[in-house]
Amino acid sequence: MILAAPVDAASPPRFRDALPQETGVAIIGGGIAGVMTALYLRRDGVRVALFEKGLVAAEQSSRNWGWVRAQGRDAAEIPVMLTARRLWRALAQDLGDVLGLATCGVSYLARDQAALDRYEAWLDVARAHGLDSRLVGRAELARILPNGAGWVGALTTPSDMRAEPGAAVPAIAALAHAEGVLIREHCAVRGLDIRAGRVAGVMTEDGPVRAERVLLAGGAWSGLFAANAGLSLPQLSVRATVAATRPMAEFWSGAAADPGFAFRRRADGGYTLAPGTGHDFWIGPAALRHLRAWLPQIRRDLRQTRLQPAAPRGFPDAWTTPRRWPNDRPSPFEAMRVLNPAPDPARLERLRRDFAAAFPQAGPPVLRAAWAGMIDATPDQVPVLDRAPLPGLFIATGLSGHGFGIGPGVGRVMADLIQGRAPEHDLTRFRFSRFSDGSPMILGPDL
Repeated sequence: MILAAPVDAASPPRFRDALPQETGVAIIGGGIAGVMTALYLRRDGVRVALFEKGLVAAEQSSRNWGWVRAQGRDAAEIPVMLTARRLWRALAQDLGDVLGLATCGVSYLARDQAALDRYEAWLDVARAHGLDSRLVGRAELARILPNGAGWVGALTTPSDMRAEPGAAVPAIAALAHAEGVLIREHCAVRGLDIRAGRVAGVMTEDGPVRAERVLLAGGAWSGLFAANAGLSLPQLSVRATVAATRPMAEFWSGAAADPGFAFRRRADGGYTLAPGTGHDFWIGPAALRHLRAWLPQIRRDLRQTRLQPAAPRGFPDAWTTPRRWPNDRPSPFEAMRVLNPAPDPARLERLRRDFAAAFPQAGPPVLRAAWAGMIDATPDQVPVLDRAPLPGLFIATGLSGHGFGIGPGVGRVMADLIQGRAPEHDLTRFRFSRFSDGSPMILGPDL
């Protein structure tokens, strides 16, 4: 059964391997970046232990839209994304229909000529990487979406895909586990064991584990973990609300979005709906500390963001969340096993109205489930995929809402980086130091 909602935060742990005394690589975080890196490291013959404070994929890796897209990405991400596409297909051969993987196309719908002009400008990036992206005019779009809202055209990439997040990442984790990756859920990594100026292991809530190489792939928690280790990582998080409808007649087989809402066909016969680019941001200590780095994005994208004064208790950037703690004491990661924000009721109601108005022939959608997730984001909207300034530590985080689709590609490049191999792709754009070396802030595409 393809899951209609995220991993249940109240479920018991599925993976509780014994705590090892040592491992080749310790991975912090059981989202798609950590799971995929673990799988490819193990296939390369490396001993790997993955530690998850809650449950594998219970946070953003099972709460996203399920898009596997190259369309609209930053030029530096596209080569990694094309690798990810190939790896998704290979995973589907390993795991079958459980992933819900389908080539369906992704489209961005334009309400005015200005939006079409932005899409047309991005086509130069698409052509440079051999993508099949193209513009669709009003007449062609009307044939595809009869009785749809008054869009003037669209940007579409027919080769883009979709998958089912609630099922896919847990299934991939089970595959990695079967191939020899040690996975221990409900086991928070409190901090790093640092000796002679380099990483020597991790301190988990269940005890120490020796490891000369550690990957931080903690999603929305990565900035807090890095700060406790003395590293400045200007990552923040925003809340995004999502819903799934009950099964309904198919009027669009793929995935599409305009500024107001996004939708995609689901494997269970319904649609996943989301309020487009709209999200919620809670102001906290890290937001103030990293304000300078975020100013360019704030100036461009503030219209899409609803500001809130304080995050709920226990969230990574809540005012009461500790910023420092010793390795022998409980950490904020144990205090909140799963970051489980409530969906926004007002956004859900507007989403239902907007969807019904755009597609009157489909009728008002009946929601089967609704949830929210915290998207880990960086000031320039592309991830950090790099060695950290601390020898032995590697970071894969800040996937900025792009992580599910590109996750297998991220896992492959991080597995290579961790092993000291030259990655297949240029990772300069994703270096850790770009926020502190005086480089100008270059924002990702505004599509």
